[in-house]
Amino acid sequence: MGVHSGDSISVYPTFNIQFIVDKEENVFIIEVNPRSSRTVPFLSKATGYPLADIATKVILGKDLKKQGITEIYPKEKERRYVKVPAFSFAKLNGVDAYLSPEMKSTGEAVGYDKKLHRAMYKAMIASGVHYEDGVVIRSAATQNNITMLTSLDTVKVLHEAVDDQAAKINFHGYMPECGDPFLRETIAKYYGNRGVSLSSEEVFISSGASDELGDILDLFDRSCSALVIEPAYPAYVDANVMTGRKIVHLASGEENGFLPEPSEETKADLLYICSPNNPTGAVFSRSQLQAWVDFANENGSVILFDAAYEAFIEDETLPHSIFELDGAKTCAVEICSLSKTAGFTGTRLGYTVIPKALKRNGMNLNEMWVRNRTTKTNGVSYIIQKGGAAVFTEKGQKQIHENIQVYKKNAKVLMEALDQLGIWYCGGKNAPYIWIKCPNGMGSWEFFDYLLHEIQVVGTPGEGFGACGEGYFRFSTFGSPEDTEEAAACLIKCFLD
Repeated sequence: MGVHSGDSISVYPTFNIQFIVDKEENVFIIEVNPRSSRTVPFLSKATGYPLADIATKVILGKDLKKQGITEIYPKEKERRYVKVPAFSFAKLNGVDAYLSPEMKSTGEAVGYDKKLHRAMYKAMIASGVHYEDGVVIRSAATQNNITMLTSLDTVKVLHEAVDDQAAKINFHGYMPECGDPFLRETIAKYYGNRGVSLSSEEVFISSGASDELGDILDLFDRSCSALVIEPAYPAYVDANVMTGRKIVHLASGEENGFLPEPSEETKADLLYICSPNNPTGAVFSRSQLQAWVDFANENGSVILFDAAYEAFIEDETLPHSIFELDGAKTCAVEICSLSKTAGFTGTRLGYTVIPKALKRNGMNLNEMWVRNRTTKTNGVSYIIQKGGAAVFTEKGQKQIHENIQVYKKNAKVLMEALDQLGIWYCGGKNAPYIWIKCPNGMGSWEFFDYLLHEIQVVGTPGEGFGACGEGYFRFSTFGSPEDTEEAAACLIKCFLD
């Protein structure tokens, strides 16, 4: 059985190599040559030569010399280029994804860099193959970014909801645009258990925090400025760049535990705060967060509070919600997610809280968001919302916290390794992310290269989260315990030796 060359990973500069692998995994080279067939588009991108255009002109009688091409081989570039195929069946669960002499790929992604392994990494990510942060790479086939599955009780309810849709008597069509009333009430009670009083009409069901972080900007004029505390989740910046807003970048660092205070220089219409923070894992204390709430009310700003990781907080003195602070209901919107909390990465469900007391320029943001949702959406599906409601039951909460404890143990393993090595870090205890200072003065990409090459461990270079992330690195605890333990052992062996 062979595999079509169009379904292969291609590297430039190199030769076309055809080979056979037998049942005993012996490799036999059939042919090595400098030609290309299905890789012509890739080579055109890599070399800068429009090969199809050149060939067409030759067919029409214009030889290479007349086209100004006199070299047999173009001068090799310093960069390395890697082409990785993309497959449509990768989007479908349960489909037999075997490869054969018949070409199966329906697209491709190209990565380039001065270093081959980094070009390969970029191409893999661009094609939809995702690696776990902080774990040993075992297979490029993994596409999950979370290890534990949705709780068993939630899965059972999801199945029941599917069955409901198969029976006329239980069938649900379009759901209420702002969310199922039962789920909205359930989430309001969840807040009530933490001493936060909300009405169900202040809770809006969404398809996830990432979607909502972009959609919520509909409420604000494009002339509004946005402050982003960096290092930051890149979507905060990108969503505002797309709408042409002025962005105020507030750098944080070790000196303030990556938890900066507000100041006159940080004034903006929109204030992004993520706590627990992605990527640093830092969590604002009550007094620190209260300072931002007071600052927002004094200046007429609106805080967009990303609470996607609140379920990871174990320190009872730390706030899970911004609405635990005095005055927050007149200055804040809170955006939450069940992706990491309850394994909803593949099913997508979140919720947003907009208090009725939040007003700006005589307009009520809660009422405006009702109008936005009833205009632009048909609501989250019945199946997903019914599954979401199961998360907030006593049994569901018990199961998801059991899952979270797996990530907590992973964090402990990594933190113990970092402590042994004397490497500075923050996060981990109340967040699923650990933010480390790259050892030996390495840059963040330099450290990425070093880990990948020396011990095959992956994480995220800090520079990807803003300029002040340079020299830092993010480890995620969303890996299997076995891989995390091996990664930690490799770190210790690598840096102690």
